[in-house]
Amino acid sequence: MNLKKVDQIIDKYGGEKSWLVMILQDIQQEFGYLPPFALERAASKLGISPSQVYNVATFYSSFSLTERGRHLIRICDGTACHLRGSVNIRGELKRQLGIGAGQTTSDKEFTLEEVACLGACALAPVMTIDSEYHGSMTIYKVKAKLDQYK
Repeated sequence: MNLKKVDQIIDKYGGEKSWLVMILQDIQQEFGYLPPFALERAASKLGISPSQVYNVATFYSSFSLTERGRHLIRICDGTACHLRGSVNIRGELKRQLGIGAGQTTSDKEFTLEEVACLGACALAPVMTIDSEYHGSMTIYKVKAKLDQYK
């Protein structure tokens, strides 16, 4: 537990509860996810209930309450991506990584998430690795993309 780092993050925002989302983003950036001790500390220092912090942490899909891999892969399953074969891309990702959606590889390299929309319909089917978009994906491109991040 690194409460000192959590305190520094909260203090950076003046301990104001109106900055809760930004505080949680910075905590997640620091730890790779939102550890329970950090959520409890934020609630305590901001003078709000732990359930309020937890509600915000679970409302936004960008937050994770479980440890993620070094690289976050998101595969889009929005209408355009779905119609253009994202289910096949997802299947190939699962096969290559040996994990399902919402899971992390045993070596902590990759976490795979399925999302409703990545907002890049013109690139369908699309996936992101970390913050980089990879469009017009095919099952044949999956291994090469993964290899770039290993």
